[in-house]
Amino acid sequence: MLSSLRISARRAAAAAPSAGNKLHKGVVASSSAGSSGSIIEQTACRAFATVPGPRLFDYDTVTSVLKQSDAVEAVEAAFGMLAKGKVDVPIPMHIGIDESEKAGPGDCHIKGGYISGTSTWTVKLANVSFYKNVEKGLPAGSGIFVVCDATNGAPLAIFQENRFLTDLRTGAAGAVSVKHFAARHHKKVGFVGAGVIAAAMARGSKCVHEFDEGFAYGLDVVKTKEWADEIEAELGYKVVELDWLRPHATIIASGSDQPTKNEIPAEVQKASKMVCDLVRQCEQVGELRSAIKAGVMTRDDVYAEIGDVVNGDKPGRTGEELILVDLTGTGAQDAAIGQVAWDILSKH
Repeated sequence: MLSSLRISARRAAAAAPSAGNKLHKGVVASSSAGSSGSIIEQTACRAFATVPGPRLFDYDTVTSVLKQSDAVEAVEAAFGMLAKGKVDVPIPMHIGIDESEKAGPGDCHIKGGYISGTSTWTVKLANVSFYKNVEKGLPAGSGIFVVCDATNGAPLAIFQENRFLTDLRTGAAGAVSVKHFAARHHKKVGFVGAGVIAAAMARGSKCVHEFDEGFAYGLDVVKTKEWADEIEAELGYKVVELDWLRPHATIIASGSDQPTKNEIPAEVQKASKMVCDLVRQCEQVGELRSAIKAGVMTRDDVYAEIGDVVNGDKPGRTGEELILVDLTGTGAQDAAIGQVAWDILSKH
């Protein structure tokens, strides 16, 4: 007769388990006889990890090896898988660092995902808007990618990328948008804002489309001119300043990724053929959120997700219509660029 059942947790030694004590199964059952009957003890055991530790790739290695062109094809495929429901991607996590004597101000964004059938999954930590860093001679943003083995869950690598990989995958999303929504005969491109995201968009677009003239608008005239000179020297087309957008354009909006952000007026969104990277995310943190809040749109007014067009389920540009692409940045993109970074850098 069973007199008692006891379950206890016991830390296992790092040595390999014997045949009769298979720690990898997690439960060891033993029995003993006593005057009061048999006692069955089930002990939950945890074997210490024996997999190698993750490799660390520093910023110089990441930025010297990886290029914008490495990301475009992978991100395009990720959008296609996302539209098919083949990517496990949670809504981004946001941590606000309020300003005090000891901290901030700043923000932390955590994104990640797993693309079905791939060998890795990724979690990204992006620290942004630490503007006081500039006074200390430090960048306002930093971050790391953690890429894990999809077969056993172990971390494979930590990339100290300081938002470089984020810029690559954002530029790649811009490239995919230009490929599917800009008309082939359109040769002029405009940039509203002249910072790192605009530069990533310019470099990404160069991979898929030949523009011959660019227009840049920024609040800081000096920095805008410096940005224009840099892009002109690197990409080979003239960039001049413009005080506003031209009609019937393809607007690729990547500035709204939090509920407090908005760049595109609700009326412009309503008048456009609107495409989202991920509708359920855009309605919470993207440009679409502001149009829904204003009461001029619902999620049903969105024409398509990018992946729907990538997969051929819906056409992209069909004429001279105004198209707005709402890019909030998805974990699918981070998973894609994480896989690319591992595939390339693990060989170095």
